[in-house]
Amino acid sequence: MNFFIDQHGCAKNQVDGELIISQLVSYGYKQTFNPEEAQLIIVNSCGFIESAKIESIEAVQSARQKYPNAKILLTGCLAERYAGDLKESLTEADGFFGNGDISQLNKVIAPLMEGSRPVLTPPQKGVCCGERHTILSFAGAAFVKITEGCNNRCSFCAIPIIRGELRSRKADEIIEEIKKLISQGVYELNLIGQDLAAYGTGAKDDVFGTGRTFLPRGTPGTVGLSEDVNTDGRESGLCTLLRKISALEGTFRLRLLYIHPDHFNEDILPVIKADERILPYFDIPFQSGDDATIRAMHRTGTREKYEKLIEKIRDVFPDAAIRTTFLTGFPGETDESAKNTQDFLKKIATDWSGCFPYSREEDTPANSFENHVGGKISKKRAAQLVKIQSKITRDRLALRCGKDYDVLVEEVLAASDDEESKDEGIAIGRAWFQAPEVDGSVVIRYDMSSKAECDAVKTGRLVRVHISASGDVDLTGDFIGDSPLNASIKASALTFAQDMNL
Repeated sequence: MNFFIDQHGCAKNQVDGELIISQLVSYGYKQTFNPEEAQLIIVNSCGFIESAKIESIEAVQSARQKYPNAKILLTGCLAERYAGDLKESLTEADGFFGNGDISQLNKVIAPLMEGSRPVLTPPQKGVCCGERHTILSFAGAAFVKITEGCNNRCSFCAIPIIRGELRSRKADEIIEEIKKLISQGVYELNLIGQDLAAYGTGAKDDVFGTGRTFLPRGTPGTVGLSEDVNTDGRESGLCTLLRKISALEGTFRLRLLYIHPDHFNEDILPVIKADERILPYFDIPFQSGDDATIRAMHRTGTREKYEKLIEKIRDVFPDAAIRTTFLTGFPGETDESAKNTQDFLKKIATDWSGCFPYSREEDTPANSFENHVGGKISKKRAAQLVKIQSKITRDRLALRCGKDYDVLVEEVLAASDDEESKDEGIAIGRAWFQAPEVDGSVVIRYDMSSKAECDAVKTGRLVRVHISASGDVDLTGDFIGDSPLNASIKASALTFAQDMNL
């Protein structure tokens, strides 16, 4: 029997989707990438903001209309949060399964296929992990989830409601997964979690076999910490984990995605500095540059503190790539507040940023706040930030021109239609300062009449590229040669496979 998965949402949900695929394969199902061939269609949903909810619901409705004979299962965050309500209202779905414990998927599949309409949302416990037969990322890259849930309790965010309290995976388990991915030829590893800075700080965490780790006193991760626990001088859990990963021999690159700004682990900076495989890429979602708004978001930082953090990072890594996120139209945000955020963005000049109008989420503190901002105003302010970021991004990308980079090839496209350029091949890839899915790309030009160049420009491989032009989001470059790292990537894969008896 064939199944098709329609993937929505964030990288964390992608990992869950990969685990769902592996579970179904273990039951004897076969994955198809053509929904017309599927007897089972899974919509792995996002439930973070209103637009994402609508997108996931419409995906179910569309699947029912197009494939009336297939069974449709709604999984992911939307199913986790609203399974009871959706069973009544979303009649197009044949079943609902939450994301608390993906290993229990078998309890839904059998009754679903037999004609029942099951609903199962197992408790949020631990971090879902295990075998991943299929990686949904482009070849050569993978996400590695190190935490689940969140303790920060930002007033606008429903993640703790959906995913529960913070839980962290044991370090040895993460290391083993990284080794296995490398053994499979994965070069780029992206660590993900709702807040990497809080790794190891969950109430029941014991990631190193020495008990719970702690953040500096007064940060969200230390809620409930007794006064007699001294955290001064202790290394953060994230820092210790990076040291363990850095101790691995082999060729790979490691990127950290999402570190909460209020307790950014500054002790990771020297670890990153000492190992060029750990990328100086920092994803720090500030959300606002206005102090009153930051406080209303239940965050403990200030614009001044955030600016100093960026200064410190760039003091250590002048070439650092920095990404952030902003939320516009938060309750109580005034024109002056919005202007402060715009000025803040101009000051920190991040390479990349995402910007989202505020979405009211039931059961979050901000939902009951007064002075809600209208949708048109929120969208206008978001557009203003996008305009500012666009100029900054163009300026920062221009600084990359004239330099050579190793680029991970993601897609090889068709040849140019231009008769004068018929031998010019085009491929799309990413350099180290471009995270998957969210940042720009490098357009690689190469000579299709050259067998050597065609052999080199393959998905999942690194090629050396000279950047010749920059645009609003992407860079364009010319193929120089095969990256010398490819041989060591292959050797690392073989070594780890032998060590793990794979």
